[in-house]
This record gives sequence, C-alpha cells and structure tokens, in this order.
Amino acid sequence: MPRLAIIFVILTNCLISAAPAWATVRIHIDLTTQRMQVDSAAGSWNWPVSTARDGYVTPPGEYEPTGMERMHYSQKYDNAPMPYSIFFYGGYAIHGSYATGSLGRPASHGCIRLSPGHARKLYEMVAEEGATISIGGEPPSRSWYSEQTPVRTGRRARPTPEAPAELFSLF
Repeated sequence: MPRLAIIFVILTNCLISAAPAWATVRIHIDLTTQRMQVDSAAGSWNWPVSTARDGYVTPPGEYEPTGMERMHYSQKYDNAPMPYSIFFYGGYAIHGSYATGSLGRPASHGCIRLSPGHARKLYEMVAEEGATISIGGEPPSRSWYSEQTPVRTGRRARPTPEAPAELFSLF
C-alpha cells in the first residue's frame, strides 16, 4: 500500500507541474498623479492617463474586467470613439483616446483614457492574461486650474497678468 501512495504523490506532482502558469495583469490607476501602473508576465509599464474632470467621477475601488471591445462608440457621448475598451463597472472603461494632449490631467467623463498605442498593448495583455484593476488616490484639485484659466479671445488663448505663459501647456 505505501508503494501505491508514493506513485499517487508522484503522479499528482507531475500533473501540477505540467499545468500552465496563469498570470494576471495588475492595473493600478492613481487619480492623484494621473498615471497607470501595469504589471504583467510580459513586463511593467507606467503610462499617463486622464480620469474624470471636474463635475464627474472615476469610481475608486477594486474591479475585474466585465467586457472588452476592440472598438466601441459611446452611446452616451455623441458616438465618441473608445478604441480598445476594457469595461470594469457599468459603463466605465479603460480605453484609448485620440486627445493625447490631455493625458496626465483630468479630462474625461469618468472613464480612464490612455494613448491608443498603450490602450492596444493593455487590451492585448488583458485578453491573454485577464486582469485586476485598482483605482485609488484623490483627484487633483481643480481649483488651481479654475483660478488660472486664461482669457480666451477668438481661437487663441492669451496669458492674463495673473497666469504665466507656461500655464498654457496645460490647456
């Protein structure tokens, strides 16, 4: 009988070691820094993102993807393109955005936007490995942006005496 037990243990260990190693992409969005940290079996990346602008919210918490679409068009916001969408909470998603000049600061209606190239890479990793999504931190204060809003005339923004010219790289 002990011989049979040894054979069973050996066969069990062989089966366990032959099982595929499953990795899960870990995605963390920091609302404070407007950055996304991605860790996967393929490596680690840190990308700028845009989360909810003033008056909207990106929901903090822990999530798993609930659906994915290579190209989604928002029914809520004028058919806005949302390439490489990874949905995680109702209509909220991580997706690519062609407004890359806004990355690194709050600019969305609540979704997490990143460059189309980064969105594609993330989408492919999540499709292959699965993912966990965490969102934390506090959104940057919008009062600073409000106080520094430039005077707009026609199509061009001009600095006011209170707003230095460097500020205009933010808008």
